Amino acid sequence: MPRILLGRGGYCMRKTLWLVLISAFLVVVLLGTVSCTASKGSLQEVTYNLGTEPAGIDPAITTGITEANIELQVFDGLTRIDSKNTPQPAIAKSWTISTDLKTYVFTLRDALWTNGTPVTAYDFEYAWKRALSPELASQYAYQLYYISGGEAFNTSIKVGSKYYVQAVDAKGNPLTKKVGGKDVAVPDMAKEIDPSKDVGVKALDDKTLQVNLESPTAYFLNLTAFPTLLPVCKAVVSTNDKWASDPTNYVTDGPFTLTEWSHNDKMVFVNNPTYWDKDKVKLTKITYLMVEDASTALSMYQSGQLDASATVPLSELPKLVTSGDAQILPYLGTYYYQFNVTKKPFNDVRVRKALLLAIDRKSITESITQGGQVPALAYVPYGITDALPGSDFRKASQESFYKDNDIVTAKALLAQAGYPDGKGFPAFTLLYNTSEAHKSIAEAIQQMWKKNLGITCTLKNEEWGVYLDDRTNLNYTVARAGWIGDYMDPNTFLDMWVTGGGNNGTGWSNKSYDAFIAKAKATVDPKARMATLHAAEKILMTDMPILPIYYYTNPVLLSKSIKNFYQSTLGFVDWKLAYMG
Repeated sequence: MPRILLGRGGYCMRKTLWLVLISAFLVVVLLGTVSCTASKGSLQEVTYNLGTEPAGIDPAITTGITEANIELQVFDGLTRIDSKNTPQPAIAKSWTISTDLKTYVFTLRDALWTNGTPVTAYDFEYAWKRALSPELASQYAYQLYYISGGEAFNTSIKVGSKYYVQAVDAKGNPLTKKVGGKDVAVPDMAKEIDPSKDVGVKALDDKTLQVNLESPTAYFLNLTAFPTLLPVCKAVVSTNDKWASDPTNYVTDGPFTLTEWSHNDKMVFVNNPTYWDKDKVKLTKITYLMVEDASTALSMYQSGQLDASATVPLSELPKLVTSGDAQILPYLGTYYYQFNVTKKPFNDVRVRKALLLAIDRKSITESITQGGQVPALAYVPYGITDALPGSDFRKASQESFYKDNDIVTAKALLAQAGYPDGKGFPAFTLLYNTSEAHKSIAEAIQQMWKKNLGITCTLKNEEWGVYLDDRTNLNYTVARAGWIGDYMDPNTFLDMWVTGGGNNGTGWSNKSYDAFIAKAKATVDPKARMATLHAAEKILMTDMPILPIYYYTNPVLLSKSIKNFYQSTLGFVDWKLAYMG
């Protein structure tokens, strides 16, 4: 257990119990109070419960909020998002944008890596091309598809040290061959891709980075602050595959540096003396704990062992909000279940829709989550501007695609699929990552499916890293999931479901859907672009490879002693400007 920080009264109050004389008692109480207050104001250390062990801390590979909330403390990208969700200059001190909105030229400031070497444009070029390289197999590589040649490089085939386009047949279908019982892509040896020339990111010199986009991208500067686009120190990463597994090798360029990682226990960060903007960083130490049980985290908070936590016991949330110990922050995200559509009977859309309709979302949000969540009757959440200023994407076209708790339709669909009243429906497992909240929701839905449809499922929880691997590798039938926007645009929720997408762990594929997403990315006119994204969502909500449950809010435990705490609507915590007061 970590040491107990002063400031919640425990140490000072116990101290007074040792005194006998009333005069001495009063003196010590006064002195003790001053001592505690002074310690809390001057000791610029914070202990935060991350809630779980991160799956990794290499920004090119990771995909979760948990991992991002580590990486964003220790790295600075070209930009950094401020408290208004607006990108501000970070390692890039300025930039110019061409009149066709497709070429960005960034000028970098003087900044250092934690090993004392300069951060250069070459580090950015290396980091972005590394994230795109097919051999790294980054699930988030598609965040760099906006760059000219990015997708072609990422989907290329490496032969020796060179990359080639995949060969196609006369009808344009990709060619594969069997190797060891698996389908392996066949390279077109006449079509080489040279990433040094064919990918639109290039360091012109140490301080100048040029980026060429496939098409204008209104939110590109927001993306340059996203973890996948963070720089890495080329001299270190190119020579050490284990660079992100040990704090000794974890060279970074952000406001804090990682000094300790005790797996499944804690991570410790201290302020970075080489950081370019170090004068604004007041915290001297941050300790991240990995307590998965929300009730345990609350007890630690109440006893002074925690200052803040990403987890809050749902049963205690209303009381904690009233006391001021918890806040419910906005959160641009959707909580959902996803189907492995490659497995029977979930390859039948009627089965998927039956399970979708047999859930009472209102009951879940009012009786279980209790954090102001709204039942999700579509996928893209409220809070994203549509084509017209002041409009909302969720309301602009089709606000809901189905009814909540529509048992009659659910039973009819299940019968049509060959399972009247659930007869003959195979037993299956509902997978979720370890969490009391996820468990409570899963138990409620398990009972709803049993009562409303007559079908039975078992529940299975896994630790975060194992759970992510099983989802990615389609080693499940139905699984809990959640998606938080990467930027303020509906595309961040929709482009993940394209065929073979890095975060499309369902096996679902729809060519019309893929075409709409590709069209939206190439469309400049806002009205036409949003219309295309609405059309894409309609396909998703017709095929239903996912089962939306509710739109997120973000309850957090937060000590009143923490000032300037910032967690964006995208879920990213930034401790850079925070302090204890």
